Amino acid sequence: MRSVTVFAPATVANVGSAFDVLGFAVAAPGDTVTVRRSDKPGVTIAKITGDNGALSKDPSKNTAGVSVLALLKHLESLNRDTFGTFGIEIFLTKGLPIGSGLGSSSASTVAAVVAANELCGAPLSREQLLPFAMEGERIACGAAHADNVAPALLGGFVLIRSYDPLDVVHLPTPSHTWVTVISPSLELKTQDARKVLKRSVSLESAISQWGNVAALVAGIYKNDVGLMGRALEDRIVEPERAQLIPGYAAAKKAALAAGAAGCSISGSGPSVFAFTDSEDAAHRVGAAMREAFAALEISSIPYVSQINSSGAVVTHKE
Repeated sequence: MRSVTVFAPATVANVGSAFDVLGFAVAAPGDTVTVRRSDKPGVTIAKITGDNGALSKDPSKNTAGVSVLALLKHLESLNRDTFGTFGIEIFLTKGLPIGSGLGSSSASTVAAVVAANELCGAPLSREQLLPFAMEGERIACGAAHADNVAPALLGGFVLIRSYDPLDVVHLPTPSHTWVTVISPSLELKTQDARKVLKRSVSLESAISQWGNVAALVAGIYKNDVGLMGRALEDRIVEPERAQLIPGYAAAKKAALAAGAAGCSISGSGPSVFAFTDSEDAAHRVGAAMREAFAALEISSIPYVSQINSSGAVVTHKE
């Protein structure tokens, strides 16, 4: 095998009340990565398209490059005679806008790691690839978070119970849930969105948050879209980050008026997501949110799908 191409989807992290512990994958948009064997040792980023020149081609400064470097180092430690005899070239096509709150860095990282693993004969399982994908997040936002990379890698809803030790729980995919994600033409860096967060919260707010996170997980297991929507209520993070997203309050109000079961910020923003119980309702909610942003002269793109249960997929091998 000389090359492998993988598509990795956008993801919604935080999921309202479940800040930093829950994420899920959607069908589109996403990033595509092709990796090819090279006679030159190490990792080379040969080409990046769709980023308007924003991303580094230095593999030590690029999320996809860092993760593949970490993976190859691990595989070489297991069998240098097999995995130390060739290098990897990465060709990255960005389908996700940078700084959108849709897991842009995670999609690139996951697609690259899955493709590199396949090119090497698939020695590791998807679960075993997670720590290497997380290394890309360390470069992107300063911490090796898993709430975007885990659902992009595994599909569906993923709960991060612990980082030390790493304990990831793959939840069932609710069959009746539709998701509308709207991406406004704004950019919000994760680091900036984290700076506005409070370092302490009241016991009352904490109790409310625990109840909603538990209800959200229960709603997922019960396939109860209404409960999932109500459980998105976030009294800790959303009030702070909403101030950084022009039009967010209007878009959320419009989504709920159009029939959304619940609405919140996707990741660190500025994208916004909403749960509904049908495709028709999801499209109505998308149109309503788009109109709300347009009233403030902010263009936006809506994406409608069910929960993506497959995660990253291999689209081509040769």
